[in-house]
Amino acid sequence: MAGPDFDAEIKQLQATMHTIEQVLDVDAMRVEIADLSEQVAAPDLWDDVESATRITGRLSALQGELDRVMALGGRIEDLEIMVELGRDEGDEGALADAEVELEKVKKVVEGLEVRTLLNGEYDAREALVSIRAGAGGVDAADFAETLMRMYVRWAEQHGYPVEVYETSYAEEAGLKSATFAIHAPYTYGTLSVEAGTHRLVRISPFDNQGRRQTSFAAVEVVPVLEQTDEIDIPDEEIRVDVYRSGGPGGQSVNTTDSAVRLTHIPTGTVVSCQNEKSQLQNKASAMVVLKAKLLALKKAEEKAHLDGLRGDVQASWGDQMRNYVLNPYQIVKDLRTGYEQGNPQAVFDGDLDGFLEAGIRWRRGAEKAESN
Repeated sequence: MAGPDFDAEIKQLQATMHTIEQVLDVDAMRVEIADLSEQVAAPDLWDDVESATRITGRLSALQGELDRVMALGGRIEDLEIMVELGRDEGDEGALADAEVELEKVKKVVEGLEVRTLLNGEYDAREALVSIRAGAGGVDAADFAETLMRMYVRWAEQHGYPVEVYETSYAEEAGLKSATFAIHAPYTYGTLSVEAGTHRLVRISPFDNQGRRQTSFAAVEVVPVLEQTDEIDIPDEEIRVDVYRSGGPGGQSVNTTDSAVRLTHIPTGTVVSCQNEKSQLQNKASAMVVLKAKLLALKKAEEKAHLDGLRGDVQASWGDQMRNYVLNPYQIVKDLRTGYEQGNPQAVFDGDLDGFLEAGIRWRRGAEKAESN
């Protein structure tokens, strides 16, 4: 059987990489990295911990992104050399290795190419993820905690910093809800396709009769706001409640009532933050979350026919977007794209890139179809 047309394949990869570098604006990325590096070198950087954390996180994410692009370009150059040497020396083994490497590089380039599809108004922003247990009792709460771990593991695998704002534990096990930010460019655009109802089918570890249980959890993804975003909230529209943080099983985390709950009275939007040490810090973090959610509501009103950024997630039968089936067979399947993975444990351990890429391509296709 004839092997691949290396020349044509490599030429296509190089053209694709050129397009990717243009869309990602690698030159602008280098300029921002240089600017952030100067800020990090300042002796008074950590006088403002919040600002320092944001700057170092942004620098780390940008540098990692640039390194990935440059390393991939290097792999394509190495592949071209490998093919040339194999041909010159008539080394079939080397050409076979080059064919294997070609397929690996193509897969990575395809994944990076998906980034070029993220050109929405807020796609380049960092992501604020909220997870809420739905129908299914204790299994749903356990599932919500599993989903949180899944997204955190995905972020860790990519080197993205995670900041947890709130975790509300259920009585028996798992989480009632959780909110956390993933601080890296384009994580909102990437993870926004995860918004919706997730459904788990398994033999319940909490059922002493070993029956199969179906449970649901809702995932909401909104963009982290920047200072230039115009979201003004009058003080009279916000109710502030202070309470004592609670850990698993109702155990107290803080010895003072430092947790803060903000309610936006006109919309009924409620957010909480309990993971900082002081009430002021928790209130500031809660405001970040509240403003992001109100922005999502604003965009949903402007684009109601697209269900907006927030959507109406019921976390129950009939509106699920992905199934995680552990019994009687094992599979994770996205109901919108048809993409599936036969190893649920790998998915729960953060292997989400295939689902994310398929979701982004599906969304772009849906947007094109609607615009026609």
